[in-house]
Amino acid sequence: MKRRRGARKKGEAGRRRRWWPLMFCAFLAGLLTVGLAVLMPGGENRNGRPASPKGLSAPAAGPGESAQVPGTARDSLLVEVPTPRLAIVVDDCGYDPTRDAEWLKFPEKITMAVIPFGPSSRRLPRAAHERGFGVLIHAPMEPEGPVSDRTGDFRFRRGMSREEMDALLGRMIEENAWASGVSNHMGSAFTADPESMAKFASLLKSRRLFFLDSVTTSRSVAVQSALQAGIPVIRRDVFLDTGIRPEDMHLRWKKALSIA
Repeated sequence: MKRRRGARKKGEAGRRRRWWPLMFCAFLAGLLTVGLAVLMPGGENRNGRPASPKGLSAPAAGPGESAQVPGTARDSLLVEVPTPRLAIVVDDCGYDPTRDAEWLKFPEKITMAVIPFGPSSRRLPRAAHERGFGVLIHAPMEPEGPVSDRTGDFRFRRGMSREEMDALLGRMIEENAWASGVSNHMGSAFTADPESMAKFASLLKSRRLFFLDSVTTSRSVAVQSALQAGIPVIRRDVFLDTGIRPEDMHLRWKKALSIA
């Protein structure tokens, strides 16, 4: 028995060591974590345990869990999960095929938030799904100030009509049929605007998608808007890659674990 426990500890230590080269990729990608506490319209589910939107994968997921498939994920949006759980979300996927391929090698369940219309935005969601990962649409949204990147032509902006938002969201879903939710890329202006977020949340409800607020501004009204629309919403707790030193990221990882 002692030998078996020792081998188990050695295996776990080895797995942790293998994590770190990929975790270091967080400095090259927007990596965030969210404690898997999901705000639900009307409170907790009937068993009193937190509910999680399907498709938001967490490292502690059991081997028997099944992933979502297009057409059924949104018909059965909620799944109960044991606590504590931690969800790791890799932001800004879809525009660096080499980096995206490295994240697909990650040894634990993660969720990949894919920006639409990039070089790997169409094939990556399917590959992530086949690995048992969660998939989100990382929807570009209007920031407070000018930002020069490749998303300028397909951002959700204040002042858009519901029909314009619906058409843009439809294009994103057509490309990424594996997504069970949406998170915001940038969006400090859009997510702080009650009228815009109310329209957007109602569209998510009509398409049976949940929302993950990346919290790019302290003035975000995304949580309130989602709850008023009657959809599940998650709020980002920790950004892991806000610094460049590994020791800083390690401290934020410990903070994320303490929240979970």
